[in-house]
Amino acid sequence: MNTIAIQSNTTTLPVMEAFYTLQGEGFHQGKAAYFIRLGGCDVGCVWCDVKDSWDVSKHPQLTINDIVEEACQYPGRLAVITGGEPLMHNLDALTKALHEAGFQTNIETSGSSPLSGEWDWICLSPKKFKAPLPEVITHAHELKVVVFNKSDFAWAEKYAELVNPDCKLYLQPEWEKRDAMLPLIIDYIKAHPQWELSIQSHKYINVP
Repeated sequence: MNTIAIQSNTTTLPVMEAFYTLQGEGFHQGKAAYFIRLGGCDVGCVWCDVKDSWDVSKHPQLTINDIVEEACQYPGRLAVITGGEPLMHNLDALTKALHEAGFQTNIETSGSSPLSGEWDWICLSPKKFKAPLPEVITHAHELKVVVFNKSDFAWAEKYAELVNPDCKLYLQPEWEKRDAMLPLIIDYIKAHPQWELSIQSHKYINVP
C-alpha cells in the first residue's frame, strides 16, 4: 500500500456519480467494483467520454460518511476512485474511511495533480494535454496508455521507462478509434510482450 501524508481534512467531495459494476479495464478487469466518479478536471482530453465531469460546480458535494455508507450497501469491497481527475481533490479522508470499512482502494488518474490518499492500487493513465507529476509516476502499480494514433506507441514507451520495474503495462485503444487502433496494438504487443492489452470490456457487455 502506498501511504501519502495527510494534507488537509476534507469532509465533502463533489460526486458526479457512484455505481456498482464490473471493472472493465486494466489489471483488475472483471472484478466487482464500486466506482466513485468525482467531478472536476483540468486536463481536457479531446476524446474524453465523461466531459460532464469537468465542471466541478455541476456536481453535489457529498460527505465522506455518506459516500462510504452508500458503498457499503453492496457486497464488493473494491472501491475505484475516478473522474474527471480525482487527484484535484484531497483524498486522505475518503481513503481512510474506505479502508476502515474494509475496502481495497484503487485510483484511476492522469497523475497531473499531487498525490493524496492511501492506495492499494494506482492506475496511471498519462495524458498529453497535461503531464503527470513524477511523484505519481513512481508510485504507479499500473500504466495504462490510451492509444489514439500511431505516435502514441513511442509516447507510451517514454512513460514505461519512468515507472518502477514492477509496474504493469497496458495499451488501450481509444473507444471511437478501436477498429483502427486495435489491430495495431495487437501487433505491437506481439512484438513488445512486456505490454498487455486493455479493452473497455464494460462497453462491450453494456454495463456502466
